[in-house]
Amino acid sequence: MKKVNEIYRYKTEEYSQDAINKFNIYPEQIPGWLVDWIPEKGGYFIGNLQPAHMDFRFFSLGNLWAIISSLATPKQAEGILDLIEDKWDDLVGNMPLKICYPALENEEWRITTGSDPKNTYYSLNTEHSRTLYSFQAFYLPNILMFQFTLACIKMGRPESARKAIAIAENHLSNDRWPEYYDTPTGRFIGKQSRLFQTWTIAGFLASKLLLENPEMASILTFEEDLELLEGCACSLAKSPRIKCSRRAAKSHIFI
Repeated sequence: MKKVNEIYRYKTEEYSQDAINKFNIYPEQIPGWLVDWIPEKGGYFIGNLQPAHMDFRFFSLGNLWAIISSLATPKQAEGILDLIEDKWDDLVGNMPLKICYPALENEEWRITTGSDPKNTYYSLNTEHSRTLYSFQAFYLPNILMFQFTLACIKMGRPESARKAIAIAENHLSNDRWPEYYDTPTGRFIGKQSRLFQTWTIAGFLASKLLLENPEMASILTFEEDLELLEGCACSLAKSPRIKCSRRAAKSHIFI
């Protein structure tokens, strides 16, 4: 919320090395849904940033891997998980985990898909939608569930993963291990969801086994690389003349 409010107060048409609004983002681009949706505590990395354009939607895959790979600082990683907890009904619903939030709807959907009835929001047409995954906001347990589990274990919050897996356990077997789920809360098996999907079964089993053996998560997660961070810290410094040190780099981890 703090960062959104900062963007809301941005000055535009700033063109200098010291410009705060480096991408010339117009405050009017902040969507109405975000103002009411973003909680006071927590946050996420946006999925797309271009000159004069920001896509403010939440993308699960990128944010989870930001945690797993240590692209996010510990504070940022905690913020992402705080957001998922706070917006559990929107992002987890009846089947963890939604691929993005919110789906493109109405005019945005018509412009992007050409009003293609095969590519409806909160659903997936498996023959025609491979390039439209990021628009439809369906639920994809086969890929996202075990990655959510990894992120939770890494941040010492396995209880969140257990809650999500318990939801999946109540449905997946009875629903014959479908590929994906439709509707805003994931209540329906997808229109064209293939059944008995090995990757759905594998994702569920991997999640269960990781919770039983959390030390195994270290095989798939990455810790902070201070040497790499030192280079990043130098580029973040306001003055290019400031010499960066390992201590300065380490401080960025805990900001």
